[in-house]
Amino acid sequence: MDYTIIGKNIENLRNSKKMKQEDFAKAIGVSRPTVSNWEQGKNPPTTDQLIRLSEIFHISIDEL
Repeated sequence: MDYTIIGKNIENLRNSKKMKQEDFAKAIGVSRPTVSNWEQGKNPPTTDQLIRLSEIFHISIDEL
């Protein structure tokens, strides 16, 4: 499955907050490589992680 779109959305949203991957990962409670894998479209976030992302970015899960 192609997770590129959600990965790019996460990367763009993270960059809009001027956060490094490491700082962003700490805010979500994951490792930096996990964030990198999301942004590269290798793996999608879990449901719990999507909820946390939507809270951090103040957007709906659908918008991710």
